[in-house]
Amino acid sequence: MITINLNTFFQNTAKLVDLDSYIQKAKELAGEGNDIVLTGAAPVWLYLKIAHALHGKARKLIYRSPVTADVVIFDHSPD
Repeated sequence: MITINLNTFFQNTAKLVDLDSYIQKAKELAGEGNDIVLTGAAPVWLYLKIAHALHGKARKLIYRSPVTADVVIFDHSPD
């Protein structure tokens, strides 16, 4: 399981102008066919774009927040 903390992608405020670099960094960290957890204080648009970018690369994507239990966004594992 690989954890990607989105609030490490930017300082202070995420910027739309930097979206391509955020997506590239997430893809590099995720690798191919891994189970991924997205976490960290970040805007919802960043979570949505990263989740979309990882579909087809990650086997399973989970959203983790201190407020909720883990939320499975998608799970393409054959189990």
